[in-house]
Amino acid sequence: MSSRHTSGLLQSQWNEPHAATMDEPGRLLYRSNLLGADKRITNYGGGNTSAKVMTADPLSGDEVEVLWVKGSGGDVGTMALDGFATLYQSKLNALKDLYRGEAHEDEMVAYLPHCTFNLNTRAASIDTPLHAYVPKTHVDHMHPDAIIAIAAAADSQKLTQSIFGDDIGWLPWKRPGYELGLWLEKFCLENPKARGVILGSHGLFTWADSAAECYAVTLDIINKAIVWLDEQTADSAAFGGSECQVLSAEERQSVASKLMPEIRGLISTDEYKIGHFDDSDTVLEFVCSKQLTSLAALGTSCPDHFLRTKIRPLIVGFDAHKPDIENTKEQLPQAIESYRQEYAAYYDRCKHADSPAMRDPNAVVYLIPGVGMITFAKDKATARISGEFYTNAINVMRGSSAVSTYQGLPEQEAFDIEYWLLEEAKLQRMPKPKSLAGRIALVTGGAGGIGSATAERFLREGACVVLADIDKELLEQSCAHLSERYGSDVVRQVLMDVTSETQVADAFSKTANQYGGIDILVSNAGIATSAAVEDTSLALWNKNMDVLSTGYFLVSRESFRLMRRQNMGGAVVFIASKNALAASPGASAYCTAKAAEVHLARCLALEGAGAGIRVNVVNPDAVLQGSKIWSGDWLKQRADAYGKDSSDLQAHYRERSLLKRDVLPEDIAEASYFLASDASLKSTGNIINVDAGNVQSFTR
Repeated sequence: MSSRHTSGLLQSQWNEPHAATMDEPGRLLYRSNLLGADKRITNYGGGNTSAKVMTADPLSGDEVEVLWVKGSGGDVGTMALDGFATLYQSKLNALKDLYRGEAHEDEMVAYLPHCTFNLNTRAASIDTPLHAYVPKTHVDHMHPDAIIAIAAAADSQKLTQSIFGDDIGWLPWKRPGYELGLWLEKFCLENPKARGVILGSHGLFTWADSAAECYAVTLDIINKAIVWLDEQTADSAAFGGSECQVLSAEERQSVASKLMPEIRGLISTDEYKIGHFDDSDTVLEFVCSKQLTSLAALGTSCPDHFLRTKIRPLIVGFDAHKPDIENTKEQLPQAIESYRQEYAAYYDRCKHADSPAMRDPNAVVYLIPGVGMITFAKDKATARISGEFYTNAINVMRGSSAVSTYQGLPEQEAFDIEYWLLEEAKLQRMPKPKSLAGRIALVTGGAGGIGSATAERFLREGACVVLADIDKELLEQSCAHLSERYGSDVVRQVLMDVTSETQVADAFSKTANQYGGIDILVSNAGIATSAAVEDTSLALWNKNMDVLSTGYFLVSRESFRLMRRQNMGGAVVFIASKNALAASPGASAYCTAKAAEVHLARCLALEGAGAGIRVNVVNPDAVLQGSKIWSGDWLKQRADAYGKDSSDLQAHYRERSLLKRDVLPEDIAEASYFLASDASLKSTGNIINVDAGNVQSFTR
């Protein structure tokens, strides 16, 4: 493992004056966050930390020993104090009298809630006994790539002794649980001078009597492993050297954007999937290597890696020497079906009488020679994190195969982790997916009032959203606002002029590259002009037609192309106008272009029905708040057309409506959500007027 991958030694970030201001739980949290902030130490959600703290019992007032340990779920790098479970150490010790042996260790999890201190609602994890029975005040359990490279080697015990001597011990693979907790206790009692232990195929445990010392020990042990691996592999070619060339960055992005919708369509028959593409140097070195096929087939070793990435990845049949994307796409259905069949065979070979039913048999990780790695999951964060975990696995395979023989988890052990009844129970407790979970939406005019309100409505329901707009500054502001509220994983932006065929095609390609495809298009980009017909120039007429007619055609055409490639159906929503149905004085160009939008939607509803692509229209009227078109001359022009002052126009529109109500961007967003969601699954070619009632625009 060369220094270009380990990025040098870990540097201590501990600030003792700062730590001195904290109590013991505060220092535990401080240590946890520092460790979790560096992915070389542990991956997202992986590992755990603990401290045994003397605390006053809320009932008796007596000083009692309380175990603070990272609770079930969560991430040590980002957790807060409420992420720790707290348990009476005396009660945890008493559990030993109830333990009936390894065959019954899973039942011990049910006893953990009885050990809860101070009514803490944070559930204790399966790793709790591993911390409770180590006779040290502070304990870290991390998954560093450099350590797991040693843990996953065929001669792991020998390497551990050679590198660390008696400072760090070694225990063979054992599934996390109560029995492993007792193993750790026994090791510590028999090796009182040891500062930690490597668990075969798993990770690292370290301990000390203070938070600062425990943090220092963890970094010291990992750094020793990094230095040793660097020395051993300095002159060797990783993974046996290169087998194929690395395509250019532009070519890699292009291949990914072409393959991701194809894969997504093939694996999303039961639930929508979101994709993530990674072409980092670490990934490229592996997918271009001579040992790609042999190492990938072995699967991962660390349980955390395995749970995120499945039994093994799927290697996509792409020839980087002679790229033929169409040939690769033709091979994908059979390759994916073969993976499913192999996964089902693995399930049948390893299942027990009480095993949960087989889960999704599709691969999570797709490796493309010369191009990179694609991961698919139920949401963007999970897809991204799965990619990060497989990158960790690549680092492990690089180091382990360079100094020894890499070995993944035995198949039965891997199955028993994946289909662990305790893991199944955790999955069953997961909240029901939101209505747009796994959906990908592109919203044109996304920086404006209606566009951003629609994006926010979709995000609330679990969708990933790409905002497209021509206004760079406003686009960045809208994207930043939504990212802050919903997270950066689910929001992307693309600068796009809907009248540019090239920019439109590029925007959809970027959407596919970022998320894997598209399910929803909201065509909302617009302008508004007002002039008597005799004062309407050809340029003004053409501008309306270019943006409001041609622009809607271009984004719809690209959307249809992408949706048909996925073969998953889809929803297209046009944001038209009351003026598409009702004439308005002094706006012939605008009204005609809006009428064209509506008729285009009807035509597309006919064309898309066979592919399950629904096309519907929302007709707003007088949405002044947050709208870009009302911030320019249009406001004054429409006020002049009705003989009103600009400040009176909102009241004029409200009073002329049948319901006497203002129409807001959120009202248009709600109608768009309805038409994009499965609530309107049997509706296409329809128009919803959101205008507070205007008899002239009643559909006939």
